Amino acid sequence: MTEVEAKKPQESLQDRLAQVVELLHRHKLVEDLTHRQEGQHHDRVESLVHRQNLAELQRKLDDVHPADIAHILEALPLDDRLTVWQLVKAERDGDILLEVSDAVRETLIADMDDHEILAAAKDLDADELADLAPELPRDVVHELMESLDAQQRERVRSALSYEEDQVGALMDFEMVTIREDVSLEVVLRYLRRLKELPGHTDKLFVVDYDGVLKGVLPIKRLLVNDPEKQVGEVMADDPVSFHPDEDGYDAAQAFERYDLISAPVVDKNGKLIGRLTIDEMVDLIREESESEVLNMAGLREEEDIFASVWKSVRNRWAWLAINLVTAFLASRVIGLFEGSIEKLVALAALMPIVAGIGGNSGNQTITMIVRAMALGQISTGNTARLVRKELGVSLINGILWGGVIGGVAYSLYGSWSLGVVMTAAMTLNLLLAALMGVLIPMTLARLGRDPAMGASVMITAMTDSGGFFIFLGMASIFLL
Repeated sequence: MTEVEAKKPQESLQDRLAQVVELLHRHKLVEDLTHRQEGQHHDRVESLVHRQNLAELQRKLDDVHPADIAHILEALPLDDRLTVWQLVKAERDGDILLEVSDAVRETLIADMDDHEILAAAKDLDADELADLAPELPRDVVHELMESLDAQQRERVRSALSYEEDQVGALMDFEMVTIREDVSLEVVLRYLRRLKELPGHTDKLFVVDYDGVLKGVLPIKRLLVNDPEKQVGEVMADDPVSFHPDEDGYDAAQAFERYDLISAPVVDKNGKLIGRLTIDEMVDLIREESESEVLNMAGLREEEDIFASVWKSVRNRWAWLAINLVTAFLASRVIGLFEGSIEKLVALAALMPIVAGIGGNSGNQTITMIVRAMALGQISTGNTARLVRKELGVSLINGILWGGVIGGVAYSLYGSWSLGVVMTAAMTLNLLLAALMGVLIPMTLARLGRDPAMGASVMITAMTDSGGFFIFLGMASIFLL
C-alpha cells in the first residue's frame, strides 16, 4: 500500500460536527443513567464516566482547526456550546474568538472570567486585538493595553481609530520591509534568519530610510533573478496601495480585480503603515454578503441561531411591524372593491397572482440594483438608462406572462374581457415593480442608509397594494 493510500481520509466539517454532537449526546445519556442509580459507589462512578466522556470529546477538539471549532460552536445550542468551549485549550481561545460570529462571540466572552480573557488575548497581534477590543469589558481592555509594549499599544490604538469597515481597521502590521539599494542575495540571507514569514507573504515591501514606500518585491522575482542584482532593479515601483481611511469593500473589489494576495497601506505622505491581506478581504466580502441578506429580510443585526426567544424577537419586530402596516393598507385596498368582488367572484381567485408575480419581479430588480450599487456600477449618468432598461424588461415579461395567465383566465371563466384585464393588470404591476425596484434602493442610499435595508419588505408592500388596486380598479371599470 502506498503512502498516499495509507493516509486516513480527511474528515469533512459536517463529519466533525456530527461526532461532537454524538459525544455530547452520549455524555448526557450516561449522566442521566448514573443520576438514576443509587448506591455506595454512585458518586465515584458518575465522576469517572463524566471525565471519560469529556476527555474523549477534548481529544477530538484538540485535532480540529480553530476555524472548524468556531463553526461547531455556532451550530450548537447554548448549553452544549459552553460545554465544548470549556474543553478547548486556553491557548486556542483567542484564535477561536476571532473566527466565530459576533453574536456567538458575545455568549463565549460572557462565560469567561477576566483572567481567561486576558490569557486568550495576550498572544494576538495588534490588528486582532483591535477586532476583539470593542466586545471586551472596559477594565479588561485597559489592563490588556497596559500589558502591551509601546509599539503594540500604538498599533492597537491606530486600528481602533478607524471605522470597522475602513482599511485602517482591517490592515495588519506584520510585514517584511527591505531597502532598494541592497542585493537580492542580502535579502535572501535576511529572510533565512527569520523564524517564519508573516502569513500571506507574496511580496516584500521596499522602503527608504524614512519608511516611505518605494515599491514591492514579489517573492517570485526574488527567487528567479540573479542574486547579484539590486532590489531596485527588479522591484515593481507602481504597486496597488491603499490609504487607511478608504472603504474596505472598495479594497476588497480591488483585490478581486487585480488578483492580489497582499497590498501595502500608506499614509498621506506615502509612508508604509501596514498591509492588507487576502484573508481579511475574503472575511469582509462574506460579512458584507451576510449583512445584505439580513437587511433584505429586514433583520437589524446578525442573530445567533440559538439566541433566546426575547433577543430574537427584539431583532425581528421592527420590520414585522412595518409589514403589518403595509398588509393592512393592502387589505384596505381590497376593501374598496368589496362590491366588485361580490359581483365577480373570479376576481378573488385571480388577484393574488397579479400581486405575487409583481413581488417576485420587484425582488429580482432590487437584487440586481443593490449588487450593481455595491460594485460601483451605478452613477448619475446611467440611472435614467437603467430605469428604461428595467421598464422594458418588465413590459415584455408583463405582455408575455400576462398573456399566458390571461389565456388561463379565459379558459377557466369563459370571459375574454377578464383575460384582457388580467394581462393589462399584470403588465402594469410589473412596470410598477421595476420602477420601485430601482427607486427604493437608490432612495435609501441617498438617505445614507444601506440600499438593501428592508428592500424586499418595501417592494412587496408596493406590489401587493399596487397590484390589488390596478387589477380590481380595471375590473370595476371594464367588467362590471
